[in-house]
Amino acid sequence: MQVDMILEKELRLEKELQLDPTDHQSTPRLQTADLRNSSTVSEFILVGFEQSLPSTRALLFALFLALYSLAMAMNGLIIFITWTDPRLNSPMYFFLGHLSFLDICFITTTIPQMLVHLVTKNHTVSFASCVIQMYLVFLVGVAECILFDFMAYDRYVAICHPLNYAQIMSPWVCVRLVCCSWIFGMTNGVFLEYISFRNPFCKDNHIENFYCEAPIVIALSCGDPKLSMKLVFLDAIVVLLSPMVLIVTSYARILVSILSRSSSSGKGKTFSTCASHLTVVIFFYTSAMFSYINPHSMHGPDKDKPFSLLYTIIIPMCNPIIYSFRNKEMKGAMGRALGRGSLAQAESV
Repeated sequence: MQVDMILEKELRLEKELQLDPTDHQSTPRLQTADLRNSSTVSEFILVGFEQSLPSTRALLFALFLALYSLAMAMNGLIIFITWTDPRLNSPMYFFLGHLSFLDICFITTTIPQMLVHLVTKNHTVSFASCVIQMYLVFLVGVAECILFDFMAYDRYVAICHPLNYAQIMSPWVCVRLVCCSWIFGMTNGVFLEYISFRNPFCKDNHIENFYCEAPIVIALSCGDPKLSMKLVFLDAIVVLLSPMVLIVTSYARILVSILSRSSSSGKGKTFSTCASHLTVVIFFYTSAMFSYINPHSMHGPDKDKPFSLLYTIIIPMCNPIIYSFRNKEMKGAMGRALGRGSLAQAESV
């Protein structure tokens, strides 16, 4: 009798310990256990142009190397002349020099790695390298968005309030604005980094791009990526659309001020200066919005790569070209810089 009672108690305990598969409270615990027991991702594979033919990869390597070298040379020249030429000692060129510095940082975080992967078979990157690369892309990209806004504000003050321009845009104010763009990029990068890597990774580790891009990495996580994608989407709206609204507002007031003037020569010079900035802003924001303010269903390797190439290498290369060829002061400064270099070389010979 006692034996039967003991057996009955043991059976009752076993039934209580068993988890009902239909119990909604036990399901998350089962999923958590599965995630913990599954193998975690320690490295990623950047697919990039891996599926292209060897001849195509060789052609792409030569093309991207030429574009990267041109972007580095042009942006480096702008940094040099804006920081050394006394005739370019104004807030506009101060911001332009920092924009070129950001462009150099931006392309250096992605393009050298892509060039290496185009000529090697090993396309793996460590988990830590992917995290660092994504943070640097966020930091520099967000800082550049904010800097575009400050550059538009600088043009607004210069055209609409010329008498108070020197007082409003003093050197100390310009330094503080540039520091604000860097600080905002750093803090926003930390937030986006947490959102991108908040879930564990135990699925496929193949990234269908040539660098660690947030939407693609989030889609590889084990947990539900919907919340992370929504947070990235909301952050992109704040970071991209808010400065865009301020830029449009600034240039709308600039346009009204220009049209009210009687001098046609002044209108042409002002339009030329503003058109350079607007062209760069449109290219940058269009590509960035497609990557981050876009339904997840519209993402794909064939759609992401062209826009990624656009804002990681094409735009940083075009920025100095657009600003230099549409600006007489920049043309003159470049001519003086190159002339001094040719003269120094001739004297050394």
